[in-house]
Amino acid sequence: MTEWLPLSEVVSRPGLSERVVAWQGGALLRRDRFLSDVAAWQATFASQPGARVALYFEDGYRFACALFGAWHAGKQVCLPGDAQPATLQRLAMESDLRAGDLPHALQPASGNALHAPWSPLDLLHTRLVVYTSGSSGEPLAIPKGLVQLDAEMQTLQAAFGERLDAQGPVAVAATVSHQHIYGLLFCTLWPLASGRAFVAERIVYPEEMSVQLARVPSVLVSSPAHLKRLPDNLDWQGARAQLRAVFSSGGPLPPEAADSAWALLGQSPIEVFGSSETGGVAWRQRADHGERWTPLPGIGWRVDDGLLSVQSRHLPDGGWMLTADRAKAQSDGSFVLLGRADRVVKIEEKRVSLTAMERALCEGGELTEARVVVVPTESGVRLAVVGVTSETGRALLRDNKRALNERLRRAVLSTVERVALPRRFRYVDALPVNAQGKVTEALLLALFRHDLPSVVWGDRTSNAITGEIDMATDLQAFEGHFPEAPLLPGVVQVDWAVRFARSFFSMPPRLQRMSQLKFQRPVVPGMRVQLTLQWNDESRVLSFAYSSDGGKHAGGSLLFAPHDDHAS
Repeated sequence: MTEWLPLSEVVSRPGLSERVVAWQGGALLRRDRFLSDVAAWQATFASQPGARVALYFEDGYRFACALFGAWHAGKQVCLPGDAQPATLQRLAMESDLRAGDLPHALQPASGNALHAPWSPLDLLHTRLVVYTSGSSGEPLAIPKGLVQLDAEMQTLQAAFGERLDAQGPVAVAATVSHQHIYGLLFCTLWPLASGRAFVAERIVYPEEMSVQLARVPSVLVSSPAHLKRLPDNLDWQGARAQLRAVFSSGGPLPPEAADSAWALLGQSPIEVFGSSETGGVAWRQRADHGERWTPLPGIGWRVDDGLLSVQSRHLPDGGWMLTADRAKAQSDGSFVLLGRADRVVKIEEKRVSLTAMERALCEGGELTEARVVVVPTESGVRLAVVGVTSETGRALLRDNKRALNERLRRAVLSTVERVALPRRFRYVDALPVNAQGKVTEALLLALFRHDLPSVVWGDRTSNAITGEIDMATDLQAFEGHFPEAPLLPGVVQVDWAVRFARSFFSMPPRLQRMSQLKFQRPVVPGMRVQLTLQWNDESRVLSFAYSSDGGKHAGGSLLFAPHDDHAS
C-alpha cells in the first residue's frame, strides 16, 4: 500500500519523489513535478496582496497545484461552481484574486520554481469555501477547515480504501467536477492523500468513458445524472475488465440505473449520501443493501421528529446538525431516506408544497420526473414546471401541448387551490444538471428565460424551410461562452435546428446519431444568419445549415430513431 499522507503533509513530507500524482494528456506525472508546480503557484500567490483567492480550473492537475500553492501562500481559497456571468459578479465581492480559467486570472510563475523545505499546513487555520449547488436559491457559501477535510479523507479511506487497493494501484477518473465538494474530496484530495493517480481531464461523454476506463485499472467517480444515461450500444468490455469501483453521489441513483450500470460496467455503484454542509454521512450498494443506508465510519446519527440529524468530525464543531432529509431507522443500525422535507412557498398568500405538487404531476404517468420552480413576474411570483415526459406524455405533447398542460394542471388541483396552479411548462428529455450532475434552481429557471432567437421564416416546401435569425446580444446562449469574446456554441446550433424543425415537421422524439458536423465560422452577437432545414421522412434525417453573407458557418445531419423505438 502507498504511504498515507495527511492533507497537511501532501506537499511538506520529504522524499517520495516518484510517488504518482496524476495522468494528464496520457502522461503520468509524479510528485517531484507536482512539488515544482505547487512552488510556482505558491510564489505567484505570495507576491499578491489580498487574502482570498478564487480558483476555477477545468484541468484537475492544474487545479490541485494551484490549490496547494494558495494554501502554502497563506491564502483562503473559494471554489466557484462555474464561470457564468452571475458567478463572476459574485466573485468580485467574495475574493481578492482569481486564478485559472477565469477572466483576468493569475497564472503560475514561469521557470523552475525552487522552494525551501516546506512546512506542514496548519489544520485549524487553512481554509476554503465551497458553495451549495443552489437547489433552492442562490448558492450558499460554506467554509471548510482543513481539519474537516482531513477527517473526511480518513473516513473514506477507512470505508473504502482496502477494496480499492486490493488488486493493486488504480487511477481515479471522474465525470464530476472538483469545483464542488464531492469532486474535490473524491477526485483531488483523497487521491493525493492515498497515492492514487487521478485523471486530470474530466469525462464528458459516454464514448470517452468507455475508452478511458479501459486503459488502466480505474475507479470511476460519477453521479446519477451520468450513470442513468449510459448507452448499451458502446463497447464496455474493456471498462468491465479494468474497473475496480464506481462511486455515485449528488442524489439517489434509481434502482434501474444501478442495475444498468452494474450490467454495463461490471460494478454495482457505491452510493455516498451527504451534503456540502454535512460532508459524507452514509453509503450503500443497491445490489446488497436495497434502500438501506449504512453510516460511514465515525458518523453519529439519529432521527429527530422524522428528520435525520448527524454528528461527525466532518462538521465545524462537535454538535448535532439537523438535516432536511426525512428518515426512518432500521433495526440493523441502518436507515432509509423518505425524501426531503416539504418545500413550502406562498403564492397569492396560499401555502403550496412544491414536493406534493411534483409528486402529483408524476402520478398520472405523463411525466417520469418533475421539478416545480418559482418564477418572478411583474405581477408577483408564479409557479412553473419542468417535466421529463414518458412515452405517453411525448405522444400527448406531439398532438397538443396545451392539452398536456391542462391535464397536468388538473392533476395538481388536489394539492393546491386554482390560484396557485403552475402557469408555465417546459418539457425536456432530461432534467438539466451542472458539472456535478445536480439539478439546480438556476438551471431550471434558465429554461424560462429568453433562450430562442427571433426568426423570420421564408417560403416552406413539404420538407424544407429557411429562416433569417437575428443573433441578439442578450441571448442566453452567449452567456459565459466566452466572457470576453462571446460566440454561439456548436451544441446550441444543433439544439436550435432540432427545436425549430419540430415546429414544421413531424419528427420522432429521440435523436439517434449526428454525422458530418462541421463548424467553419463562428457565429457572434449582432449577426444575421440564415438557417436552412431539410427533413427526409423516409430516412428520418434532418439536415441543417447556418450561413450568412460571410459564407457557411455550420451544418450537419441528424438521424432520428424510428417512432416505435422506446429507448429512453
